[in-house]
Amino acid sequence: MTELDIPKLRPGLKAVAGDKPDTVVIVDQYRLGDAIEISHAMFELITLFDGRKNLKQIREETAKMFEGEPVPMETLVNLVRGLDLDYLLDTPRLREKLNTPDRPPTCVGVYDADPEKARKQLKKLFTNTGGPGLPGEPGCRVATDGAVRAVLVPHMDYLRGGVTYGWGFKELVERTDASLFVIIGTSHYSGYRFSLSRQNFATSFGKVPTDQAYVDRIAKHYGPGLFDDPYAHVPEHSIELEVAMLQYVFDGKRPFRIVPLLTGSYFDCVGKRTNPRDQADIARMISALKLAEAEAGEKVCYVISGDLAHIGPKFEDPDLLSDEQLKESKKQDDRLMQFVAAADTDGYFGVIAAEEDSRRICGLPPTYLTLEAAKPKRGKLLHYGRYIQPEGIESVSFAAVAFD
Repeated sequence: MTELDIPKLRPGLKAVAGDKPDTVVIVDQYRLGDAIEISHAMFELITLFDGRKNLKQIREETAKMFEGEPVPMETLVNLVRGLDLDYLLDTPRLREKLNTPDRPPTCVGVYDADPEKARKQLKKLFTNTGGPGLPGEPGCRVATDGAVRAVLVPHMDYLRGGVTYGWGFKELVERTDASLFVIIGTSHYSGYRFSLSRQNFATSFGKVPTDQAYVDRIAKHYGPGLFDDPYAHVPEHSIELEVAMLQYVFDGKRPFRIVPLLTGSYFDCVGKRTNPRDQADIARMISALKLAEAEAGEKVCYVISGDLAHIGPKFEDPDLLSDEQLKESKKQDDRLMQFVAAADTDGYFGVIAAEEDSRRICGLPPTYLTLEAAKPKRGKLLHYGRYIQPEGIESVSFAAVAFD
């Protein structure tokens, strides 16, 4: 008996009403496949695919569901095969796709699939109004005041994150000669605290290698659990968007490697007013990152991929955004940036904990973790921005900060 004989729907699937009467659309939140539209009857049938019943048992249950007429076994077999082809079942075929050496891009659309068009798109993040200019451009500042230890940059889509991206990456490319970048990003899809990946990352600009030895060192010093969620990196944008930016600014002139680490919610720390470094798993990761860097034998630069406030009805706030609410959120962001610029994790966490993370600072986990691991002396706010939806549905703020 194979796994296809005991079918199990995989995680990350969501059912929404279809456009046609009596249909359901299965949406893949992990973007492994396209959405499919099926009848309500078929939807009821596939809800039986729980990994506990074999096809014979499922067929027996369909007799109860469909007024005594069991679904033909051939129909069940064909349905299972079709779902497997669409990567909707937890099967060896799916696991093979999840464990390929190279992670395929999932953010194409945020940036163009054509590399030349993508270059023109990303160039605007530096040259649009308010941008810093292109790195190394004549007339632009080339910093000589020491190497950048880390940068905080947005992971909003490029259109809305805009020139804030440019400010952060210009500083990075002009102030570090590192070829190894530890990218620590917000985990939006996984319930695990930390998810490390061994996969190389592909974008429209080609493939960037993941430093396997560095990944091994983090895993050795942290211990088990870093690879327990095979889906964590699949749909995640917070690493991929930074990889594409690195490829753009270096433009093939400086080969580089990455270490892709996702960190999930610290809401338990916020709720208990417990400093994150006092949590055993976070303390262990801080130590693992320090030890891995100490053993690297080369310069390491950290890229913090995180945004600031998420407010408005889109994020389950009850009312449309008001000018007063936007003003207050900006005031709180300014307080956060003061502590970030001082590389003061206690003060930074204290602001978020005091407001019970009511503004959903998604950059809390990667920012806190990186500052504790890298221990920069200070930071400098390069640019602050925010997207405000005109009808008051949402606002997201973000910043570029360089740390020495």
